[in-house]
Amino acid sequence: MGKADFLSPKAISNRIKAKGLQKLRWYCQMCQKQCRDENGFKCHCLSESHQRQLLLASEDPNQFMSYFSEEFKSDFLELLRRRFGTKRVHNNIVYNEYISNREHVHMNATQWETLTDFTKWLGREGFCKVDETPKGWYVQYIDRDPETIRRQEELEKKKKQDLDDEERSARFIEEQVRRGREGKEPEEEPVFTELKRDNEEEKVTFNLGSSAAVGPSKASSSLGPSGFKVTPSTKRKDHSHSANSKDKKKKSALDEIMEMEEQKKKSLRSENWIRPDIVVKVITKRLGDKYYKKKAVIREVQDKYTAVVKMIDSGDKLKLDQSHLETVIPAPGKRVVIVNGQYRDAEAILEGIDEKNFSATLSIDSGHMKGKRVEGIAYEDFSKQA
Repeated sequence: MGKADFLSPKAISNRIKAKGLQKLRWYCQMCQKQCRDENGFKCHCLSESHQRQLLLASEDPNQFMSYFSEEFKSDFLELLRRRFGTKRVHNNIVYNEYISNREHVHMNATQWETLTDFTKWLGREGFCKVDETPKGWYVQYIDRDPETIRRQEELEKKKKQDLDDEERSARFIEEQVRRGREGKEPEEEPVFTELKRDNEEEKVTFNLGSSAAVGPSKASSSLGPSGFKVTPSTKRKDHSHSANSKDKKKKSALDEIMEMEEQKKKSLRSENWIRPDIVVKVITKRLGDKYYKKKAVIREVQDKYTAVVKMIDSGDKLKLDQSHLETVIPAPGKRVVIVNGQYRDAEAILEGIDEKNFSATLSIDSGHMKGKRVEGIAYEDFSKQA
């Protein structure tokens, strides 16, 4: 009987059958041949090519099984990584997508009998995180690609650096508040005393209205401005408290010398600290997240308090006020510029950072004081050199 024509119904039905997946029971993994029905599979098993493949497999069956198992495992994991990434997904969903390919390696040719056994094996070998639920087994791919691990480490490092910058700024603000409080004199706290009467039979009157409305009496004559009786003990305590406050206001010679030194240092400081060719950080949120907490280089200073900066990441140029910028502290060993204080405009090398006192140790590297080691330079008084 001749072969059917290309457009005949039989030829069309044969192409439709060959196009989709067929029954697994009529598939030969050794020959990688799919038969359509039981009769075709029987004819294939009796064929000479199939017998030759069986003779090859009988010589070393473990080698063929290991090969098919490795192919099945690698294709399954590749599909899981590419299609689902590191998401948690049901193992049967991945398996159904895997077997939709006609050329896939069938599980009955591998060392695993069921999909559950294969899922447990993936968990034991550390390829995936597996967990059993009432709905079945779920798998989650573990990505051990060096590039992915490096990218995750960079993201964590960047996140940690942002947190360190925020903590450093918060600590700097707390330190400034503490210094401001220390410079002020302590406020006198009010002293509350118990209301006492010398004579228990004597009545206490309250002067709530005008003094003319209340008649003269012995008790009202000793009342204070608030209408309560003022006892001698209260007067003594007020007098002693005022005497203590006067003693506190007296400063020792050492305190006066320290105050003079502080005033001398303040006289050398300036309100404006920005200058060209230093690295600063944008701390205003008005420009959006694109520029917030991003570093820039000051290119020009206008009117002492306005800076024209160029963003390091994007290259954009912005015009910002000094209050919207803060200094950048580099790693030890880098070059910095002192922007305020006694050594203003001097270039230096950062030797160490004292996180407890929010200061640093610098070694001046320019001018007539080159080589001088300076300690206790505040964070806001120096910045990284561009």
